[in-house]
Amino acid sequence: MQALWMVLAAFFFSTMAVGIKMAGADFHSFELVFYRGLISVVFIGLILRARRTRIATTVPMMHAWRSAVGVFSMTAWFYAIAHLPLATAMTLNYMSGVWVASFVIGGALLYGKAGRQGPLMATVLASFAGVILLLRPTLAQDQLFAGLIGLLSGLGAAMAMLQVAALGKVGEPEGRVVFYFSIGTTVVGLVGALWLGFTPWRDVRWQALAWLLPIGVLASLGQWAMTRAYSRGSTLLVANLQYLGIVFAAGYSLVIFGESVSAMGWGGIALIITSGVTATVLRNRALPNIAPAEPR
Repeated sequence: MQALWMVLAAFFFSTMAVGIKMAGADFHSFELVFYRGLISVVFIGLILRARRTRIATTVPMMHAWRSAVGVFSMTAWFYAIAHLPLATAMTLNYMSGVWVASFVIGGALLYGKAGRQGPLMATVLASFAGVILLLRPTLAQDQLFAGLIGLLSGLGAAMAMLQVAALGKVGEPEGRVVFYFSIGTTVVGLVGALWLGFTPWRDVRWQALAWLLPIGVLASLGQWAMTRAYSRGSTLLVANLQYLGIVFAAGYSLVIFGESVSAMGWGGIALIITSGVTATVLRNRALPNIAPAEPR
């Protein structure tokens, strides 16, 4: 069931990316971050109220750390997108799955509880290889600094996801985790938008305005599903399944934007899907052996 939550998260985030691409021609990145965060705060706040979930938390510093690291990762990714080829920026950010797997395996080895997690680690690496085949990233010599920032965005995303797992372990509801992250996103987006200036809505196409609400709602749903997957499921399995977001994005590129996928790209898609299915089967078969070694 937790695998399904990550698949849903990948779908929501990929669909949200379509909205960002549609609205990105009219709004700059910080504006989109601000509107996304603000809508998420309102949307998640209404859900928490309807479910009678308290917003107050007993672990505010854990939320602050998760929000700070998550917002840093997102900001670094936007910088990488602005200064690198999009395929390269996405590949470096998607290294988060490899970082997560490395942290989990390293921790398990340190405490002598590695169990049978090697095959799951292999599926994560296979999925990342599929991403490379699909995106075929490149890096010029004068882009090394931006490449380092992109690499840090993936590392930050991995640390944020492990913090999400830790919050789930202490019993924090998914909605509350997403709510506090949305507040951090809103603050950073507002600061950046005030610095660069807001685009007057009279100068914006109605299509771009129409995408603002879906972007915020899809971001909320994606964060909620991802938080549930990382806080309740197998960390290595979830880290693998997040690569399905690339597959969904490739599908949108074909259907909506008329972009083509090379034969090597189709091979990468097949590799990502196959490794995801393999990881799910391995997790289900080895659940009693590896569950104690992984954070929930």
